[in-house]
Amino acid sequence: MTQKTGHALIQDYLRTLDGSPGVYRMLDGQGAVLYVGKARDLKARVSNYARPSGHSARIARMIRETASMMFLTTRTETEALLLEQNLIKQLKPRYNVLLRDDKSFPNILVAKSHAFPQIKKHRGAKSEKGDYYGPFASAGAVNRTLNQLQRVFLLRNCTDSVFESRTRPCLLYQIKRCSAPCVGRISQEDYATLVSDAERFLRGKTTAIQSALAAEMAEAAEAMEYERAAALRDRIKALTAVQSVQAVNPRGVAEADIVALHMEGGQACVQVFFIRGNQSWGNRDFYPRLGGAESPDEVMQAFLLQFYDDKPPPRMILLSDAPEDPELTAQVLSERAGRRIVIGVPRRGEKFELVTNALRNARESLARRMSESAAQIRLLEGVAQAFDLPGPPRRIEVYDNSHIQGTNAVGGMIVAGPEGFIKSQYRKFNIKGTEITPGDDFGMMREVLTRRLTRLLKEDPDRESEAWPDLLLIDGGAGQVSAVEGILADLGVEDIPVIGVAKGVDRDHGKEEFHRPGRPPFALRMNDPVLYFIQRLRDEAHRWAIGTHRARRAKSVMANPLDEIAGIGAARKRALLAHFGSAKAVSRAGLADLQAVEGISAAMAQKVHDHFNARG
Repeated sequence: MTQKTGHALIQDYLRTLDGSPGVYRMLDGQGAVLYVGKARDLKARVSNYARPSGHSARIARMIRETASMMFLTTRTETEALLLEQNLIKQLKPRYNVLLRDDKSFPNILVAKSHAFPQIKKHRGAKSEKGDYYGPFASAGAVNRTLNQLQRVFLLRNCTDSVFESRTRPCLLYQIKRCSAPCVGRISQEDYATLVSDAERFLRGKTTAIQSALAAEMAEAAEAMEYERAAALRDRIKALTAVQSVQAVNPRGVAEADIVALHMEGGQACVQVFFIRGNQSWGNRDFYPRLGGAESPDEVMQAFLLQFYDDKPPPRMILLSDAPEDPELTAQVLSERAGRRIVIGVPRRGEKFELVTNALRNARESLARRMSESAAQIRLLEGVAQAFDLPGPPRRIEVYDNSHIQGTNAVGGMIVAGPEGFIKSQYRKFNIKGTEITPGDDFGMMREVLTRRLTRLLKEDPDRESEAWPDLLLIDGGAGQVSAVEGILADLGVEDIPVIGVAKGVDRDHGKEEFHRPGRPPFALRMNDPVLYFIQRLRDEAHRWAIGTHRARRAKSVMANPLDEIAGIGAARKRALLAHFGSAKAVSRAGLADLQAVEGISAAMAQKVHDHFNARG
């Protein structure tokens, strides 16, 4: 008996459904989730898919591929929408709009755990005591604002430990970027005033600050405190310069995100501008993955719910296109934020101009991306032609190793495809093989590729996912290619093309030789775009491997012998170092001395003592 699929299958499910709100999942023959959707009325929504005609090409294709469905009922449509977004995030269905963004947004933190608060950039959980301002679109936007704050308000950015160790002012004091509270050049009360002014600036109260500074300067001049008056004059000039170079500074919008969507050629770009304290704190573009012929309202709703899943929305969100269900979207965002969130599509005035500006940026960004993508596809076609591949590679993996005389050896893998470098797919491999001779590049490459391909075989033995490479690029010549060929043969994946990239006899950039299994080496023309493309890939892999190696080497330099002892966490390590002054002194301490440290039990003291004595 043939198993039903498509319309006929969906028609059968209708008999079991009622008008409850809930979430449905459409699955293919292998059980992979094709689509997750929510419904106010499950029976009514699913019945649309049971119709044999009247669907877009995308929906029709999805229905044809559907081999089973799953349903979850909820009490309300809001619960259904939240559940839908959770499932989309977890399952990443092929036909849903997916926001590919795993980066957190930086904030400015005015840390309040010290008598003289520090101002600094912050990412991640807001666990440190202090006031947070953000989000900013990028680290660059934060750094520019911090630079402005230093010029105007002279706040310290050094760590507490550096602050405590200073005996004389640092260079920032000399160039008028810090008030040097570390050496008593400013009182705690006056520094607190600077902190308060900086926070007012971050909240957009720049005019009031400037007026107060002007009045203070006039008083100082009248009292013939000319040095103080000159310092205040310099701060006013810096504040004026800041105000003149800032970008879009809306008068009537204190706090909002401007979200604009442009769709073209089956692709989409969303521009988000962050407005806080009547100031623009930068913008970022996003390129959500589309399942097919989605409408702008569908894309906008999916973007908003995924974008604000892990970050608090502002009080107002101004849009170029209304979401599919504006009231429900606003309700969900309000519940997440714990306060009322207003979303709207302005048609006139300053808010409309802000959206228009964001929309122009979205249109220009997508045009650039499509142009770059077309050029990238032409390059991949050139790679296929140059190396006799069956077709343009969708995923190229490039490998390189880095070490210094065999120490802190790491392998690096970068990934490229039709959209350029896929940095979220980059991987590093700490070389673990004890049998590898220091500096043995062949052995290191063997370990890296074996670990990589073994994992792929374990996770996707049928090789159906896009995680499998269409081409392996190796930094090396015939020997490296032969070694890789042997690894592939051992693992039974001999159909992945391998190319070794080696410098020519003069080892000049531009005279690379290319090695393929069972074929003589060859070179590309000096002005061939494919040659430049391969060089870029190889150089990016080299950069990634070296950066990974340096990070590992720096970590090993900073390693503390106490870290090797089981049971010695951060608190006990601090206690031991505070008591003895250094790890070396701990290693020489007697058992009785170790037991005298607060927080170190007799058993733990014995463990520490035995650890260092055993090492002899």
